[in-house]
Amino acid sequence: MNDHGINQRRKPTFVLPAGNCDAHCHVFGPGDVFPYAPSRRYTPQDAPKEALATLHDRLNVERAVIVQASCHGTDNRAMLDAIAWRPDRYRGVAIVDDTFDDRAFDELDEGGVRGVRFNFVRHLGGSPDMDVFNRVIDRIKGRGWHVVLHLDGTDIVPLADMIWRLPIPYVIDHMGRVDTQLGTEQPAFQALLELARRDECWVKVCGSERISSFPFDAAVPFARALVEASPERTLWGTDFPHPNLKEPVDEADLVDLVPRFSLTQEEQQRLLVDNPARLYGFGT
Repeated sequence: MNDHGINQRRKPTFVLPAGNCDAHCHVFGPGDVFPYAPSRRYTPQDAPKEALATLHDRLNVERAVIVQASCHGTDNRAMLDAIAWRPDRYRGVAIVDDTFDDRAFDELDEGGVRGVRFNFVRHLGGSPDMDVFNRVIDRIKGRGWHVVLHLDGTDIVPLADMIWRLPIPYVIDHMGRVDTQLGTEQPAFQALLELARRDECWVKVCGSERISSFPFDAAVPFARALVEASPERTLWGTDFPHPNLKEPVDEADLVDLVPRFSLTQEEQQRLLVDNPARLYGFGT
């Protein structure tokens, strides 16, 4: 098994609190068991559930939300297999289309899935078919699920009206992938903050390695502003194994950013424990 060099990485300085959750991570393959989608835009290195568990043991992560990535398309078996391996500790977010009927959604729910994800990011194929998007949203209303929106920063303002009208809770990935060089006053980030203040909106303060370069200082004021704007609806994650990222990442560096995002133990407890437990039903 390729462990992505996890055991060669350092351990974080910051100690994660009990009950903490990596609310954004992936499993890939193994491809000979769970093949990648023929229409995928990239082919990752295998990163099966055992590699994820090795990482989490090293970081002292206790819970996880496994987010289906586009390279597996709507075949959610690798993610469901990982949840079934540790059902008390893992939840999932699926990729679906409008071929999924109520029985299929029931099976996903029973398998630990609590939301669906749609990519709007250009290098992953751009905006989804909005008719399909709307039909899926209609089908999952009433399940207590949410929709995860993977956006480019340049899309936040154009999509804001659509997002505001969503009839279910929504989660915005990776701080909206805003351009940190444009500063926190840029219209895209101000629009994201306006969304973040709404009761229906959750935001993941992960992806620092996507919107800034090591040691990721440029991401800190953005994450801090989001935590201040929405202390009870922000989530954190590693994004392991960082698909489509050119530079290698030591997840210990991402863990050690947390006390710069959330300055007090109370804030850290909400970000890492209470918020993901509430959204994903851990401990219930």
